[in-house]
Amino acid sequence: MQEKTKIGIIICDRYRNCAGGKCFRSLQNREGAFDIYPKEEDVEIVGYTSCGGCPGGNIEYAPEEMKKNGATIIHFATGFVVGYPPCPHIDYFRHFIEEKYDMKVVVG
Repeated sequence: MQEKTKIGIIICDRYRNCAGGKCFRSLQNREGAFDIYPKEEDVEIVGYTSCGGCPGGNIEYAPEEMKKNGATIIHFATGFVVGYPPCPHIDYFRHFIEEKYDMKVVVG
């Protein structure tokens, strides 16, 4: 039996009131950045939060909590790149999480 893939989703704080409908639907349908997971792969969302607002105060702590819940991959929601202006900190956030928490980061 294949082990479940556990992911965390971090959204831009500009969209902090978002209920996650597009993210959850895209994961269910394996669309967008979630198309990296085969339909037969069991994927569970173990965390969903915002970055905490510029300059991303929650980025330092949220991945740690998600990792404690079993997350091995963090997805940055598309609001980081399609919002105006796009997040100027996204590359720093990605590298920080990959280095500090040894987790893969997917944009989208």
